[in-house]
Amino acid sequence: MLKIWGREDSLNVQKVMLCVRELGLQFEQINAGKQYGVLNEPWYLAMNPNGLCPTIDDDGFVLWESNAIVKFLCARHSPGNLSPADPREYADADRWISWQGSTLGVTMRQILVNLVRTAEEKRDAKFVADLIATTTGHWKIMNGRLEGRDYMMGPRFTMVDIVFAPHVYRWFAYPFERPDLPHLEAWYKRLCQRKHYNPRFTAGDVVTALQR
Repeated sequence: MLKIWGREDSLNVQKVMLCVRELGLQFEQINAGKQYGVLNEPWYLAMNPNGLCPTIDDDGFVLWESNAIVKFLCARHSPGNLSPADPREYADADRWISWQGSTLGVTMRQILVNLVRTAEEKRDAKFVADLIATTTGHWKIMNGRLEGRDYMMGPRFTMVDIVFAPHVYRWFAYPFERPDLPHLEAWYKRLCQRKHYNPRFTAGDVVTALQR
């Protein structure tokens, strides 16, 4: 059985959990990280020398890095659907997934650290404002991509939507003003209608939860 190490309040673990639920896979999820420990245990570091989560073990095949895990599982279990079959379409999908990891994900992480997990009296207000402006620019790029599309790759939900899904609920939950991005908002509403989009993504005081 597929084993997944990681805690479900981790954004990167949320990608993998959404993926396996969309795929309908059987799995065992083992809490790891923060209050659960595990990540610095020698046996875990033997699987993932970074000491981070998530990590999976799929019948002896061990893999870390959330985006790599999502791409692997979708290619294995949903070729031509969640994972595009056409090489050009796959390259386009991979491009957006890489952009999530190298660009949007980086500044969204910095917002989390500097706005949510840093006490107000210790924040650099100008840095945070510049960070929000930069990240807004990233979301505008996605808004443009989504114009005329239900999902990032067109009419169907794919692995690309999976890796962005945990970011977007945070974006709309943060306590600052955002410009109207109608295509992004419409996409988010479509995500919220999906059975396996974790209710934790949309319910309660998100910012308070992220402060842990």
